[in-house]
Amino acid sequence: VFVDKPYDKLVSADTRFWHASGVDLKLDANGLKLSTQSLVTVMLGGVAFQAPEHSIAHTAAVENTEFLLAADQSEAMREPEELAPALAVLNFDQSVRGLSPGAPVDFRGVTVGQVRSIGIEYQRDKKAFRLPVVVELYPSRMGLLEKDVADDTRKLAIVHSLVQRGMRAQLRTGNLLTGQLYVALDFFPKAPLPADLDLNASPPQLPTTPGGFDELQAKLGDIVAKIGKVPFDQIGQDARTAMVSMNKMLVNADKLVAQVNGDVAPEVLAALQDARRTLATANGALAPDASLQQDTRRMMQELTRTAASLRTLTDYLERHPEALLRGKREAE
Repeated sequence: VFVDKPYDKLVSADTRFWHASGVDLKLDANGLKLSTQSLVTVMLGGVAFQAPEHSIAHTAAVENTEFLLAADQSEAMREPEELAPALAVLNFDQSVRGLSPGAPVDFRGVTVGQVRSIGIEYQRDKKAFRLPVVVELYPSRMGLLEKDVADDTRKLAIVHSLVQRGMRAQLRTGNLLTGQLYVALDFFPKAPLPADLDLNASPPQLPTTPGGFDELQAKLGDIVAKIGKVPFDQIGQDARTAMVSMNKMLVNADKLVAQVNGDVAPEVLAALQDARRTLATANGALAPDASLQQDTRRMMQELTRTAASLRTLTDYLERHPEALLRGKREAE
């Protein structure tokens, strides 16, 4: 490209160039993005350039300086990574519909990479398909230092430790309206071990875990399958048989109640009436003015007089024992 005066002095060694042709419309997990340039570039196409906000290059670039041409402004203005990006493969068994190249790789809200490509692979041993997703990870955004990446042994030990603690890759919905997906890295303490980890492959294969919605679908499928095995027809037949038996039992109970009302109840009522009459008779006999009470009182009086006569006779015989032979002497 040739930059005419006076704009040539705006091009420094740190200037970024990008395609500015037409309208840039992007739909990803973050939503819908629309970027446009001037009307001339929209109609005719062109290349735009701009220096970063915190650029330290102030002198104009010399003639024939080479620059990288980015696909859009966001890519051109992105800060360069401190460490070279690392590639990894994530093998998913679920649908990747809604996932597209350029989708972010997220770790708890922080973008630590992006999706490079999506493929499909047939596993002959399992007779099944899996969907490998190649991602580009930025070690510096994950807190790794140059010494961690330069030493292969140290790097593999770090990755193995994270996987053992439950780090997995998972597909999540980034936008409910568009259905766009993104890759989330997070820790799942209940993730099964050993994990599907192959650090010797090129690029390395990192383990994944099913998404929350897919796991819910699987659980619902299991529940439906278990419900399908329930013998509802047999249960209904048993319930009908139980209802017939219960009806028979209720009929017998009604008959028993009727018999009790017809046979037992009158006898019980008569017994209660007899008991009441007996109690009334006993109460009458025990009343103060009852004949039994008067006769008993007279008998007690007679017994008292008899006891007094016996006491008098006994006293007399003690004084005159000869009276048993001679009889009672006549009074002088």
